[in-house]
Amino acid sequence: MKLILTTSLILITYILLPAQEVIFENSSILGKDETILPSITLIKSAAKEIIANSQSCALITIGEDDSPRARAMDPFPIEENFTVWFGTNPKSRKVSQIQKDPRVTLYYINKDISGYVVISGTAELVTNQTLKNKYWKREWESFYIDNRENYLLIKVNPIWMEVLSPKHDINNDTVTWNPPRINFNTENR
Repeated sequence: MKLILTTSLILITYILLPAQEVIFENSSILGKDETILPSITLIKSAAKEIIANSQSCALITIGEDDSPRARAMDPFPIEENFTVWFGTNPKSRKVSQIQKDPRVTLYYINKDISGYVVISGTAELVTNQTLKNKYWKREWESFYIDNRENYLLIKVNPIWMEVLSPKHDINNDTVTWNPPRINFNTENR
């Protein structure tokens, strides 16, 4: 009965939200036992809580030598569709790395609830002054000598997101240890 009810809820979620799906990537057990996938709503809610309470965010780009490059960033609050905005110096390495390859990964961790969020997406470099005014933090004024002239935005459009949150009963696959993943439909952006 529990499996039928869960399957029905997953199917209803699929029908109501056809642009997204929840999966265990490369799972060897999905459908073979009573492993229950958390709902998209629960995963998104947990992700928002983890992100809001994370002390920082790691932005990971692909370096000039094709190896990963990570740095701590100070993101703006995440948008409803999980788009993430950052401000940066246009002469920074991350900008040239994004120009070469826009694929990025974001990593948020909240040790207090033993949860994390990984967002994989594509980054855009944005110079629009209206958006630069919108996405500005007063505490950054000492970092930007020319105020907002030497400042640009990085907009990360999510492709997929993985979430682990034992507090919300969002756990890894018991065989592969992969966390649940939401695949976002990037065609409708």
